[in-house]
Amino acid sequence: MSFQSKEPDHLSRSKRAQRRWRMAFRAIYFTRVLLSLKNKVLDKCNQLLLHSPSHVAVHIDDQNENPRNDCHDVDKKMISEMVKEKKSEYLCNLGGVKGVAEILESDPYRGVSDMEADLEQRRNVFGGNNYAKQPSKSLLSFVFAAFKDTTIITLLGCALLSLGFGINQQGIKNGWYDGGSIILAVFLVVIVSAVSNFKQNRQLERLSNVRSDIRVEVVRDGRSRHVSIFDIVVGDVVCLKIGDQVPADGLFLHGLSLIVDESSMTGESDHVEIKTNNPFLVSGTKVVDGYGHMLVTSVGMNTAWGEMMSSISSESNEQTPLQTRLKQLAFYIGTIGFTMALVVRGVKLVLYFTGITKDEMGNVEFLRKNMKFEHIMVLIVGKIIKTVTVLVVAIPRRLPQAFALTLAFSMKRMMKDHAMVRNLSACEKVALATIICTDKTCPLTLNQMKVTEFCLGTEAMEGADSLDLAPNVYELLQEAVGLNTIGSVYNEISGSPTEKAILSWAVIDLGMNVDEPKQNCEVLIHVEAFNSEKKRSGVLMRRRGEKAVQTHWKGSAEMIVAMCSHYYDRSGMINAMDDEERMKIGTIIKDMAEKSLRCIAFAYKQNDEQIPEKLEETGFALLGVAGLKDPCHPGVRTAVESCRNAGVKIKMITGDNVHTARAIAIECGILNPDEDLASEAVVEGVEFRDYSTEERMAKIENIRVMARSSPFDKLLMVQSLKQKGHVVAVTGDGNTDAPALKEADIGLSMGIQGTEVAKESSDIVILDDNFASVVTVLRWGRCVYNNIQKFIQFQLTVNVVALVINFVSAICSSEVPLTAVQLLWVNLIMDTLGALALATEPPTDEDHMKRPPVDRSQPLITKTMWRNLISQAIFQVSILLTLQFRGRSIFDVSENVKNTIIFNTFVFCQVFNEFNCRRLEKKNIFEGIRRDKLFIPIIGITIVIQIAMVEILNKFAHTVRLNSMQWAVSIAIASLSWLIGVLFKCIPVSGKHLSERDSAF
Repeated sequence: MSFQSKEPDHLSRSKRAQRRWRMAFRAIYFTRVLLSLKNKVLDKCNQLLLHSPSHVAVHIDDQNENPRNDCHDVDKKMISEMVKEKKSEYLCNLGGVKGVAEILESDPYRGVSDMEADLEQRRNVFGGNNYAKQPSKSLLSFVFAAFKDTTIITLLGCALLSLGFGINQQGIKNGWYDGGSIILAVFLVVIVSAVSNFKQNRQLERLSNVRSDIRVEVVRDGRSRHVSIFDIVVGDVVCLKIGDQVPADGLFLHGLSLIVDESSMTGESDHVEIKTNNPFLVSGTKVVDGYGHMLVTSVGMNTAWGEMMSSISSESNEQTPLQTRLKQLAFYIGTIGFTMALVVRGVKLVLYFTGITKDEMGNVEFLRKNMKFEHIMVLIVGKIIKTVTVLVVAIPRRLPQAFALTLAFSMKRMMKDHAMVRNLSACEKVALATIICTDKTCPLTLNQMKVTEFCLGTEAMEGADSLDLAPNVYELLQEAVGLNTIGSVYNEISGSPTEKAILSWAVIDLGMNVDEPKQNCEVLIHVEAFNSEKKRSGVLMRRRGEKAVQTHWKGSAEMIVAMCSHYYDRSGMINAMDDEERMKIGTIIKDMAEKSLRCIAFAYKQNDEQIPEKLEETGFALLGVAGLKDPCHPGVRTAVESCRNAGVKIKMITGDNVHTARAIAIECGILNPDEDLASEAVVEGVEFRDYSTEERMAKIENIRVMARSSPFDKLLMVQSLKQKGHVVAVTGDGNTDAPALKEADIGLSMGIQGTEVAKESSDIVILDDNFASVVTVLRWGRCVYNNIQKFIQFQLTVNVVALVINFVSAICSSEVPLTAVQLLWVNLIMDTLGALALATEPPTDEDHMKRPPVDRSQPLITKTMWRNLISQAIFQVSILLTLQFRGRSIFDVSENVKNTIIFNTFVFCQVFNEFNCRRLEKKNIFEGIRRDKLFIPIIGITIVIQIAMVEILNKFAHTVRLNSMQWAVSIAIASLSWLIGVLFKCIPVSGKHLSERDSAF
């Protein structure tokens, strides 16, 4: 009998588990070996495939593939310094651009993985593409800033003295009420002011953060997509074209004729060509010609631009001209008020201490023997407090802040209306604009082009005829479209609107494979990219297996036809282009243009001799002419009509020929159909620039359309209009528009099709590329200016009344009717609540778009405002002085009740006057009040607090309760300001009425 030893169960299970782990390890190891072999094979295959002109790429999605290396071993600082300092030897040591791409685990053609986990890993290792900003100012900093005001410090110091001496003189309870209430009121005013400024600052910061975002085109997983500049990661392949800003530091991968402007970084105005032996691209520079792809090597604070931004303070002290004028106005009024208060109070103190002043009983007020030091100090400090408090009310310190509040509110609302303000001064300048010089594409048209007609030789190809092309013509057109373009066809068609329209026509309508010419092309010898000056693009290429070279041109029909001496007909034969044939082709182009089509022509030439140094421009054969339709924005005609009603003239400046320009201008309402090309309303750019200075200045007012214009012509137009005294707004979307945008009083760039150079040169970005949004900017600009004038009128009325009441009361009696706390409450109504009520009213066409522009020579306080201000000031001063000197006898009340009635009447005068200030010229002050969602609630809040001040906070506000009759009298007297406002608005202030000024435009 044999015995077999048995292992315990737990040991048996342990061995089985170990065997399973060993099997799993072998399986994983074997899988990794297979994957490694697969990757090596695919890398070799991809190199062959990706070097093919067809740009075919193979993508294998394997969920079992190991994750990428975490890139922690990459020397980020060394790579960053290499690009910033352009160290070619470092680049060679790393194996060139391809070596850096391998280090960063990026494919030069496919980019990085689009998986969020991989992108997040790169952000963790290399950082994000954003710049460190200084922390936002806290609410406490605004409170400290408010306490730095001289008048506030003086008032607070006097209140503390009054508190100390008042306790000794009057007892603890009364002393606390006298001094403590003033201190509490001062703190309340300061905190409310600080909160208002804090919210305005946060609003402006949020708007500035929005405007810094840029959309860039990147390649990830072999697919092109547009992402935020903040989402770029190290290893990304970024597509660059004319007008783009380089979003990060990187290296040039591939492209043609890429030239960048590095003046923003180096200060040098020379342009730098980026090529294989100079592949370094630094952030902040701008592409001025060509196109290409770059490999991102550094982002955010590790870039050259990030280093520069870190040394610059983020706090902006930008002051607009209107803010400067408001500060000057506040300074002048403050100086006058301070001088008056100082003189009056000094004289009164001298008269008091010399025993000249007497009380109501006829006795001398100052008795030296009976006066104690504490009593004298309380008396002096009390008089100083009242003087300083009146100065707090009388000095319009909040005028610049009210303007900032208006700007913050308006910028937020304009953002919702597709307009982003980059320059604060533009908000006020827009109100002065008299002329808008606009492009055709984007503002007036949708920039969604489509080929609707095609002409081959002298014959129009329609419908199915377009597919019936001779093989040789079909092949040449295929080359012209596929090679002479910076657009691409990969899952979707990308490129400029013109490129997309032509590629769509070739692929969809003609059934072409635009990638096929790239496979048959041995090399692109030379490329001339399209820009608005040349208005054409060309390529010099050689077909595979041939010695001859071929040239293709594409561009403006008139310019391309002028280069041609032959043309292809429908059968594919080449015919000489004599004068008669040239005239027929010209007629076809004119007919297309009169249908508002943009005409693009294709030309071809083969050169059997040696390769020319540059693309030739004569002896070509015309392949055909395509007509592209770009429909107008649906509301553009109404927007043009609104500008005309507002006294703003529209001038369209375009690169299209005169026939297309005239057709578009008629469709948009800029021109009348009966105005022909012989009139001075339509000119060509060459004609305009050839005018003498005197002739140009004489004719410029009548010009409404300028065709075939160059960027210089647009700049010359702006300069000439400014010399005539006009305030000029200009729209633009390209690099070449930058000089005109900077020269104009208001530069308006396009947010969708506009280049970064154009946006940086502009004051306002139109986010939807629609002319209707330009009109919205005009409406808001006028509204900002008008709202500021409303608040100025309201505040200056209170300033004048406060100064006059203080001056007269101080001269005629020893006391002013309003206490320090009451005056501080009036200051709160006037500054913060008044600004919110009047400076945030939205625009209306009736008020802002049916009157002429504001004259730049017009003073800030107009005659209309002086009329309204003086009439209300006289009314309020008369009423308050009557109550001051005759109130007790009229109402048969005590001194405290009389003073409370004066205070109540004064506050309600300001409440009713706020309604008057809503409309500077119109008698109907309630018009459009429902549209203003803040006005009525603020008025309601003011009334509720005033009731509490009189009926509840008696000790704090030094008031007594009023009966119903006294309340009714106070409100009834104050409501007379409405009647005064209507009566005085009947008085004309100018010899030229509004209707006459409207007709002048």
